[in-house]
Amino acid sequence: MPSINPVAATAAPVSQSERIIILDALRGIAILGILLMNIPGFALPEPVYGDPSVLNEAGTINFKVWYFIDWFMEGSQRALFSMLFGAGIILFVSRLEKRTDGLWPADYFFRRQIWLLVFGLFNAFILLWFWDILFHYACLGMIMFTFRRLSPKALLIGAFVSLVLMTTRENVDAYRDRQVIFKGEAIAKLDTTVNKLTDQQKEQLGAMTEIKEKSSAEGKKKKMEKSLNAVRGSYGGFYEYQSERSLGTEINYLYYGGWDILVFMFLGMAFYKNGVLLGSAKAKVYWAMLVAGLGIGLVLSYFRLQPLIDHKFNYFDYAKNTSFEFYEISRTFRAIGIFGLIMLLYKSGWFNWLFALMRPVGQMAFTNYLMQSLLVGLFFYGIGWGYFGKLQRHEIYYVVGATWALQIIWSHIWLRFFRFGPLEWAWRSLTYWKKQPMKKSNTKEVMSV
Repeated sequence: MPSINPVAATAAPVSQSERIIILDALRGIAILGILLMNIPGFALPEPVYGDPSVLNEAGTINFKVWYFIDWFMEGSQRALFSMLFGAGIILFVSRLEKRTDGLWPADYFFRRQIWLLVFGLFNAFILLWFWDILFHYACLGMIMFTFRRLSPKALLIGAFVSLVLMTTRENVDAYRDRQVIFKGEAIAKLDTTVNKLTDQQKEQLGAMTEIKEKSSAEGKKKKMEKSLNAVRGSYGGFYEYQSERSLGTEINYLYYGGWDILVFMFLGMAFYKNGVLLGSAKAKVYWAMLVAGLGIGLVLSYFRLQPLIDHKFNYFDYAKNTSFEFYEISRTFRAIGIFGLIMLLYKSGWFNWLFALMRPVGQMAFTNYLMQSLLVGLFFYGIGWGYFGKLQRHEIYYVVGATWALQIIWSHIWLRFFRFGPLEWAWRSLTYWKKQPMKKSNTKEVMSV
């Protein structure tokens, strides 16, 4: 046992000077950027949020908005937030290891992750946000704990391996769907008056037919109507519909898409250790990230989206004719490019006002993330103001702007009087099993790392 009380030593807030300003600002940018990506899921029915063909949006401003978000931004802010979470693991554990010994650092870390998992389940099944990411961060963060001492080079290798495995996962799934289609089409050509279909052939034909029907305009319209009726309807029906979606996301994405998150947790740890995430690298490093990242990523993104457009967003035709999936590769390059751009803005010194504006938002990132689920959910869901499916695609981004303004103002005001955001305070108190001081003292200002 350590000679000092570990709880008292580690739970006490540390001085403002110990905070890493750029990490707070980056969290603020990421948490607001995440809403830019999530808003279609809040506001638009399934499958409209990812498919502009359902409402015939081609040639309109709505299609241009969809294309820009998916071509340039999609997945980048989630990637940045995952990087910051990876860096945060090192920050949290290393600070504890300096102040305690034995198993205390691991004890506090895993307790912290378990409470994060609980908050994630709350977000998914109480606030009913079906794209929750906290559950996955809680589970995968426990895995990343074991890699925290690796060198930056080893961590970059881990990111590369995760990227390869995620790309393999994408293509295995695509290959299986393609085989279902090919086998089903071959069976459909058989003369059943001569050869009676076996049970296996009937199943294969049924699987192919199911994909074809779901991909048709009529199938997508039916899915949209089901989504509209469920979200706009009674609380019971909405809860059943949304909780099923949440369950699918929490379990399936953890199993099928976990490598997607690990790519950027590894990168975040590596970039923290070599100073890239802290703005310590030379400007040419960030220029290389920007030019190579966006140069390669946007080209790949174009070739990823064009087949969808050419096949009129019919997944049956797309899956049948597309031989290779490279979403994760595209996202990785684009995210690195956008990160390089942000860091160049930071290093220029011309945008200090922006990073100062974002810093309180990032210090309250946990609170702001869950508040997005509450506020935006209430605005769109039928149990709230009921705007679900009533705004055009471009109009839903007005809600994003209003939410950004509210969260920026709220964060600045709150942190003038309190040391933590309300949920940061709850999470920290639960982690250390000790009520943390909330209000700022009248003497020297203190904050929590």
